[in-house]
Parts: sequence; C-alpha cells; structure tokens
Amino acid sequence: MADQPGEHDLKAEDVDAIVKNYALESFTMLQICTVVKTSSATNTYYEETDSDITKTATTGITETSFKGAPSGAVFPNVEHSWTEINEHVLMHGADHTMGWDVWKLSAIDVKARMLERVGRAIAMSVDDAIYTELATTTNTAPAVQTWDNATESLQQPLKDILIARSALKLNNWTTTTNLKMIIHPTNLMELLNNPVVRNAGQFYTDGVTRNGEIGKIADFAIIETNVAVENQVLFCIAQTAMSWYEAQPLATYVKEDPGQTLKIRAYQMGVPVLINNNAAYKLSAC
Repeated sequence: MADQPGEHDLKAEDVDAIVKNYALESFTMLQICTVVKTSSATNTYYEETDSDITKTATTGITETSFKGAPSGAVFPNVEHSWTEINEHVLMHGADHTMGWDVWKLSAIDVKARMLERVGRAIAMSVDDAIYTELATTTNTAPAVQTWDNATESLQQPLKDILIARSALKLNNWTTTTNLKMIIHPTNLMELLNNPVVRNAGQFYTDGVTRNGEIGKIADFAIIETNVAVENQVLFCIAQTAMSWYEAQPLATYVKEDPGQTLKIRAYQMGVPVLINNNAAYKLSAC
C-alpha cells in the first residue's frame, strides 16, 4: 500500500537496512571517537593538560625533585590545569527527490541505489568533519623525507611512523592499544611500495577492509580513506584523542507523494572534538 503524503517510511526494513548496513562499511572515522550522546546545542568539556606535574623551584630552593623530603618537612604544593572549551553540534543532511514514475518504471531499483548514495554522502560528510578536527592537533612534524622520493634509500616511512609513536609516548600516553593511522590512498600506495614496510607490516590478505582498515604497522591500524589529505598522515589513540558529541545518529526518511514524487533523506547531527591534543599526531610533507 502506498504511503500518503507526509508519512514516514522508517518502518520499512529495506530503507533502514540499506542505509544503516551501508554505514557500517562507509563510516571510517567515527571508529576513532568516543561517541557521547547529547541533547544540547552547545557542549562543554574540559581539556586536561597532559604533561606530568613537576616540582617548581622557588626562591632560595633550587631542588626540583620530589625525593629526599626531610623528616617532618612540609611537602611542596603542586598545581595542574584544565581548559574549558565549548562546541556546537551541526546537522549533516541530504535530500534526493525523484519523479514517482521514475521510481515505478526504472529497470533498476533506483530507490535502493539512492538510499545508498545519500547515506554515503552523509557518512563522508561526518568523516570529513572528524578528520578536519583531528588535523588541528599541534603535535606535528614534517616527514624525514617524502615517501615517493626519487632516491629510494631516502624514503623512510617506517621511521616517520615510529617517530609518531614515540611522540604519543613522550606525551605520557599508552601506546600499546587503540593506535590508528589515517592515510590517503596515494600515500598508502607509497607506503606499501616501500621495501622496508613490506617486510614490517601486517596486511589483510582476504581482500576485505574492516571499516577502512587494511592492516597494521608498528601497532597502528591503517585506515585508508578518501577524506584524508594527500601527503598528510594522521595518527591517534582511538577513543582517547577524539569524541563525537552525537545529538542525532544516522537516520533515514522516505516520503511518497503518489503519482508525483519520492523523496529520500539521510541525516545525522553532532560535532567532533579533539579532546586530547597530544593523543594525536600529524605528519606533514610526506
């Protein structure tokens, strides 16, 4: 039975299944975030200074170690800091309207195809927002050499990756789990073409990607995505560096105006936040 104008078709399994199942493969950046549900337009969080507390030398006292306190002495007072930051959620949404006769008479299932394509548009939009936010990290350095250097012996992508790993560790983060590396397809080609990396990496051989993941190197899961910027590779500790404040998860809407049009919509609302700047690292000029 045809829906009347204005009715949702959200209960139809083909609508929900097509977009939701597609999103599982299409979303690549959401996996690096801790998803925080919110019902507020403005969201406040506190970014903690991640350097260790040290003893400050005072007038007449040059000792900066906590050790060796004399018996009965007053311990030194220490301080730490947090920065208050506000973020506003944004809507990601897209509509497609086709002629009702196009839907009914097409040789292919245009409704299913457009559900997938509109869903992909929103997935890419959210991925792009997360990638852009992650790239704001100030924990950054240029590559030792370009990864496609004409002199093969000068290409050192593995060293760059290990420098990124040490940069996270030097900022007091645990670098044994949840490490992610986000890379552009062109730079991935250069990485896989490097003879040192071919021997050091672990890559999936079944031809199946897992939310964009194609393998691991130096404990980093490699995420290949078209939203990445070429010659820039981002590294992070997943669910630690980034949060996604989600006001509305991915949803679909289909409205049939019999004899006239069929509208297909996908939308999602939220904001990505780089919670811990130094739990991320940006490699440039690679």
